Amino acid sequence: MEHVAAASVAVALAVLALKAGAWWITGSVALFADALESVVNVAAAVAALLAIRLSALPPDANHPYGHAKAEYFSAVLEGALIIVAALLILHESWAAWQNPRPLDQAPLGLVVSAVATGVNAAWAALLFRRGRAGRSPALLADARHLLADVVTSGGVLVGVALVALTGILWLDPLLAALTALNILWSGTRLMRESVGGLMDEAVPAETLARIRELVARNAEGAIEAHDMRTRHSGRFTFVEFHLVVPAAMTVTDAHDICDRVEAALKAELGNATITIHVEPEGKAKHRGVLVL
Repeated sequence: MEHVAAASVAVALAVLALKAGAWWITGSVALFADALESVVNVAAAVAALLAIRLSALPPDANHPYGHAKAEYFSAVLEGALIIVAALLILHESWAAWQNPRPLDQAPLGLVVSAVATGVNAAWAALLFRRGRAGRSPALLADARHLLADVVTSGGVLVGVALVALTGILWLDPLLAALTALNILWSGTRLMRESVGGLMDEAVPAETLARIRELVARNAEGAIEAHDMRTRHSGRFTFVEFHLVVPAAMTVTDAHDICDRVEAALKAELGNATITIHVEPEGKAKHRGVLVL
């Protein structure tokens, strides 16, 4: 994933150059807003690259559970940068609203901006595929931001074209302000999702149901599993529960059951840490997962 994050920095710089060129050609405040968001894209791509490098470090004495949460910090930073960009765009929109100006060479600027938008769309699709495959919060945050940027840029392109065709100059700062509001919403949503990861949210309900199913199917010889807890940490999943076995079962047999369950869960979840506390049948709570 690190090479994908490094490529994201190069793509973000290229898109920034194109969008800045489109703004410089036309003088459009809406295209300025679009270019300013690309500055955030560059900063976010750099933050994602650093976070992915840090998250890949193995556990150590100070971080026995690894460094995977570094990616969530990257996503929070990206959300904060998005919000700052939105506020700057609103400031420029208000200034342009008070003193609107005609656009220069609108067709050429629109073509340049359209090329940049196409590059962003293609790269966002790739980041979604790689981020989901690797369960990387940093890459997925970057992909969501780029997708929001693509939608925003599409609206800006249509709006700037209308300004050029109709000569209604106040449409330009209005579009910039709408762009800022869309960016602001995207940034706050991204920060909310990232904070959820930092707060050790449980796995989605469908994933939890699958975990329970695998435990029930692979813990043959045990009685039940209860007090199950799960959490995400970047691309890693942590699962822990109590497994009740017959009182007469040997430690070796109980250990074999744990190994079987752990292997099944890791095959399903990928990067997973499984903690199983074995208890005798007197500790059964008659709830949780009944073993098939």
